[in-house]
Amino acid sequence: MTELTLFVKAFNSGQLKQIDELLQDQFADLDVEAKVVANPAIKWVQVFLEGEDEVIAAAYARKEIGTCPVSLDNVEVGAALRGYVSKVDESRGQLTIDVGVFEPKVTQAAVPLAALREQFSAGKDVGLKAIAEAYGISEGVPISVKVAAKEAESLTAELASEQVEKLKGWQQSLLDRLIILRAPKDLVTSTLERTHLDRDVIDVEQLGFFEFALTCKLGTEARGLIPRVGRYMRNAVFVVFYSKRSLVFVGG
Repeated sequence: MTELTLFVKAFNSGQLKQIDELLQDQFADLDVEAKVVANPAIKWVQVFLEGEDEVIAAAYARKEIGTCPVSLDNVEVGAALRGYVSKVDESRGQLTIDVGVFEPKVTQAAVPLAALREQFSAGKDVGLKAIAEAYGISEGVPISVKVAAKEAESLTAELASEQVEKLKGWQQSLLDRLIILRAPKDLVTSTLERTHLDRDVIDVEQLGFFEFALTCKLGTEARGLIPRVGRYMRNAVFVVFYSKRSLVFVGG
């Protein structure tokens, strides 16, 4: 049997069912049984594969969805990891990132304010909240980090270069983005069609399995879209990337 922890969190039975249906559909022609469960404490989705084709099925899951390291022993300094922001911790001056390490115990990666200042404000004395709000960094948002240091029970990281480039690219585009969390792709698509927002949204970028960024056309404010889509996405969480607010860091 092969056990994998997928890079996706499920917060309700409907989300877990969608993941299960996707895998069952992809594995239909393989000799493999797949059982999908969500860890109730940490929400990461785990899949158990058994059969002659479990190696093929596992390779698909790793490539198309991604997997978590699970154990701290599997994390090396310099490694690039994907995770979810679990806290913008102003009291400690750091971002806390859940990178899917929970053995032998839950270990999250800390991104110090100093590292964020270096990456976004050229080391200027800018607060954690200001940086987070400017770049749409909020709890539940998928994010990529690079491990800078590893101790017996802790990880220190910085944002991965591709993550920094993405956020700065958003900044330079001068376009707002509405980040939608905990929503399936078909719901995002149907909501845009239902509300005719395809005239205000020029791109839908998938950030994670249930996470998307809607790129607004020039002159459209992302926050103005929330009341229009929120009525059809009652279980979703919304985060706004304000292009104007991020411009204060344009020299960074």
